[in-house]
Amino acid sequence: MKTRQEYIDSLRRLNLEVYMFGERLTNIVDHPVVRPSMNAVAATYELASGEIMTATSHLSGERINRFTHIHQSTDDLVRKSKMERLMGAYTGTCFQRCAGMDALNTLSVITYDIDQKYGTRYYQRFLKYLRYVQDEDLVCDAAMTDAKGDRRLRPAQQDDPDMYTHVVKEVPDGIIVRGAKLHQTGALNSHEIIVVPTRAMREEDKDYAISFAIPSDTKGVIYIYGRQPSDTRKLEGGTYDVGNLHYGGHECLMVFDDVFVPWERVFMYKEHEFAVDLVEKFASYHRQSYACKSGMGDVLIGATQTIAEYNGIADAPHVKDKIVEMNHLNETIFCCSVACAHEGSRQSSGTYYVNPLMANITKLHVTRVPYELARMAQEIAGGIVVTIPSEKDLRDPKIGRWVDKYMKGVSGVSSEDRMRVVRLIESLTLGAGAVCYLPESMHGAGSPQAQRIMIQRMVNLKAKQTAALRLCGVEQA
Repeated sequence: MKTRQEYIDSLRRLNLEVYMFGERLTNIVDHPVVRPSMNAVAATYELASGEIMTATSHLSGERINRFTHIHQSTDDLVRKSKMERLMGAYTGTCFQRCAGMDALNTLSVITYDIDQKYGTRYYQRFLKYLRYVQDEDLVCDAAMTDAKGDRRLRPAQQDDPDMYTHVVKEVPDGIIVRGAKLHQTGALNSHEIIVVPTRAMREEDKDYAISFAIPSDTKGVIYIYGRQPSDTRKLEGGTYDVGNLHYGGHECLMVFDDVFVPWERVFMYKEHEFAVDLVEKFASYHRQSYACKSGMGDVLIGATQTIAEYNGIADAPHVKDKIVEMNHLNETIFCCSVACAHEGSRQSSGTYYVNPLMANITKLHVTRVPYELARMAQEIAGGIVVTIPSEKDLRDPKIGRWVDKYMKGVSGVSSEDRMRVVRLIESLTLGAGAVCYLPESMHGAGSPQAQRIMIQRMVNLKAKQTAALRLCGVEQA
């Protein structure tokens, strides 16, 4: 397994084509806007020890980072949930390796199933690729979400065919693909890009029913950094105004400008009927992964309790009650994630898969609970969350004494410590950190309507009706 420093050094060897604020970046590892997100991924290497963060490879028998592991039991699935909560609490942000892990596990199921129907050799290709990822301890970016264009139209019906990533040409040693993937979490911190379909496909969409993996610095892959709230605070010399001093997240628009993919890295090619199963399995795995939000909730609850103490209101009954409610809601997220893991099942390839109904319920909770936690945190912290002076004002030789004087709360707590906690709450609920906590809670791993659709499909209403009618004596047809 790589060390933290070895991971950072490996990123320096990549030759990515990256643009931010209209300029091409030549050094992303040390760029102040990108570096906090890289630190968050590096933490997955830093903490890689013990049963939670590591596993035994079913291919090599070697100890590997759990983020590269294929689940061999429900215990593995439970440890995954625990790992994600641990990492969420440790970094207070998105640590960017979950989607890649979920894509690997999805492909370990789907490639096997395609082979069983068509006699293809995708599964052997995948196992070879997986062994490479595990041996090198690589970060994989899962590229699923297409631009989609006119949402009323299917992929093959779009005026611009590039609205969904697709094959434009087949060559003897591979395929040429074109298109884009949006909202690519941690793309600049990844060694590999794993592309999968974003929706169910029909026969006419078969050129879009593709899955493949390429090195992140493959020629023709272009990264355009996604603007985040408060992102330029990171350019201000490392002040505590950023809130989270150490870690952050990022998203990219990833463009495929006629990218070559060799056959040995193609895992689905026009088997359109398997796209829906791939999407649903990936979505379920990734919805379980939102146990990370309970870890980030731990951070927000900790900051809220602290600011209540600093403000002198921690003993107020209504504050105590809100802190209890925050914990109750936050633990519910984790309970759902662990439940869908415990109720997982073995697939034909040997990989263990979560209970999809419970996984969708996990994520539907995540679309609501963090917003409620944020509301209560802001209520307890007070309006100072959005009106506090900057660190530069505190340090200023002329006005700093007034900032220091009037930003104090209870005796014995410095104004600076109080301001630091306020900034952390701001970053989680409003600022740069919010791209990983609130909007990502809503839209990451599918927006809430997607979970409602899946719940409607999977819930057995007839069984519930049968139970009710039997108890009240209504004759059933």
